[in-house]
Order: sequence, then C-alpha cells, then structure tokens
Amino acid sequence: MPFTTQVGAGASHDRLEKLLEERLKPGADKAAVDRRVWDLFGEEWAVMFTDLAGFSRRVSEFGIIHFLQIIHEAERIFVPCIDQYDGILLKLEGDSMMVIFRKAARAIECAAAMQRIAKAYNADQSDAEKILLCVGLGFGEVLRIGDHDVFGAEVNAASKLGEDTAKGSEILVTDSVKKAAAGLPGVSFVRIPTIPPGAKAAFRVRYAL
Repeated sequence: MPFTTQVGAGASHDRLEKLLEERLKPGADKAAVDRRVWDLFGEEWAVMFTDLAGFSRRVSEFGIIHFLQIIHEAERIFVPCIDQYDGILLKLEGDSMMVIFRKAARAIECAAAMQRIAKAYNADQSDAEKILLCVGLGFGEVLRIGDHDVFGAEVNAASKLGEDTAKGSEILVTDSVKKAAAGLPGVSFVRIPTIPPGAKAAFRVRYAL
C-alpha cells in the first residue's frame, strides 16, 4: 500500500509537470492546457487551515523543545477528531495543518469539535502549555494533486483566514463556505471586515464552545 500511494502521488505530479512544460512552449494554447489541467485535477473540496495563536512568541520564550511538545500534543488530540469527521490531513507544517473535507458543513462541524477538544485540554494546563487553535475554512473547486497538495483561490483564502486573521478559538470562513453550509444546526455567521484574496466576503462562525 505505501508503494502504491507513492506511485499514485508521483504520477499526478509527473502529469502536472508535463502539462506545465507544454504550457510554457512558444505558441502554446494556454487556455486549452488549462482546461486539461482542470479536467484532470479539478475537484470540489472544503479546505481547512489551522494555526496556534501566540505560538511564535512561546517558542521564543520557552525554546525548541517546548515547540516540539506543543506540536506533538496538537497532533495527538486533533488528528483523531479529523478522522472522525472524515477529513484528510494533507500537510503538517510547523504549528499548521491543512485538511480537506468533501462537505463544507462537515468541515465546520470538525472545526467546532476541535475547538471543544482544545478547550477541554486547556482546562488542566498552564498558560504556557495551552493549545489555542485558530481555524480558517474555504470551499470550492481546487486542483488536488495526489494526497499531498491542493491549489486554488479558496485554498489561499482559507490559509489567510486560519494563519493570519483568526484568533484563538475562532473559526473563520469564506462566503463560499457560508453558502454551502447554510442551515447547519447550531451555528451562525457574523461578517468580518477582513476579506482575504480569493473570497468575496468572510465570516466568523458562532458555535457552542
């Protein structure tokens, strides 16, 4: 199975590279190549980016071992939740995670569950040990390259919301997520002034913590 997964991911990257090389040739019909790329790799996904509030400051204050400990604990408590809500964890980079879900509503439900897990975990921790989770969500057509990466406007917007805009315990979403998850019980949306590139509007999710 690991070998099959490796081959599958490599095949996707190889195909994409060949199409990009074709696109770079003099006189290439870029629009036609673009259609081929979207036909091959275009899929609709909800994309989650997470970040840990105040993490850089705490690393500077408490050192690299503290950094590794918090990363380990965040992965330990959040990955089972992601699995439970049918998310696919594509990347772990520092204190950030990139996760995809087939449904926007499922992504919101998972994000809220992760925030509740963090709250319960923090109840017995000192301020230095607390995990303060920030979440950004986008939804729409993306280019999915194997199980390693996704690209698209909603990916970029979710990244900005989760890693740059959200504060601890916040879940921020694009207008596409709000529209796709309309009617989800137990949540509401409050418009925020910060609109990331790639989105028409952004919202804070109100949910029971």
